[in-house]
Amino acid sequence: MTTRIAQCFEAAASKNRAVLGVFVTAGDPDAQTSAALLDSLVENGADFIELGMPFSDPMADGPAIQAASIRAIKAGMTLQKTLDMAAGFRQRHPDTPLILMGYFNPIYIYGNDRFIADSVAAGVDGLIIVDLPPEEDSELCIPARDAGLNVVRLITPTSHDQRLPAILAQASGFVYYVSVTGITGMASAAATSISNAYQRIRKQTDLPIVTGFGIRTPEQAAESARLSDGAVVGSAVVDIIADGVANPSSPDAAENRAAIVRKVAAFVGELSAAIRA
Repeated sequence: MTTRIAQCFEAAASKNRAVLGVFVTAGDPDAQTSAALLDSLVENGADFIELGMPFSDPMADGPAIQAASIRAIKAGMTLQKTLDMAAGFRQRHPDTPLILMGYFNPIYIYGNDRFIADSVAAGVDGLIIVDLPPEEDSELCIPARDAGLNVVRLITPTSHDQRLPAILAQASGFVYYVSVTGITGMASAAATSISNAYQRIRKQTDLPIVTGFGIRTPEQAAESARLSDGAVVGSAVVDIIADGVANPSSPDAAENRAAIVRKVAAFVGELSAAIRA
């Protein structure tokens, strides 16, 4: 089965370029603005979108995405509403891959089978579950794959060669290389380390390899995309949202939210242009 994710990478490869993935948290800063942000990502060059499922204890995420989850939860976002947002996105954007990213606890509470069925019904393309190791694949990942969802695996600088076969056994869609040891939004990796990791992972999989964590500028995105099959930017986008919430440019709430969308759109446009160049 040819998936939207596969088509995304094939289309980029046909143009001799890498892909751009953008992460945002569902419901940050509110549901209406979040939906508008998703639209703006597509309109300004994001090849695929990672939609964060808000969680109160996101252990892999730095301060920016932690704060985004808290804002979304306070604004009333739930896993059910995240899936509803995904369904709305799919109706508006039939071709752009949408990947849910987050932690297993909310899924477990929601119900694994129910979550998989509702994700498929909403038009979700894949899952990145940060804290579910390969040893627990039967819990969620294998049933998800059987249902047609891609399971995107994370590989870190500390994932040694002997560990890679277990990590990659159920992987599909693409592989997400976490380029720094630590949490999201912090230091950026050196080009040499990304290149070496790409070559090491490539020996064990034919899946596209995308680099993420610590990419904050168009220049860094372009460099990561040059060294792998794509780049994912998250915390830098979330920071723009946070700045707009904390420092409203207008006393009018609607105008302030519109300003956030405009600023994110402009930044994503710069990222896209840098990668395409």
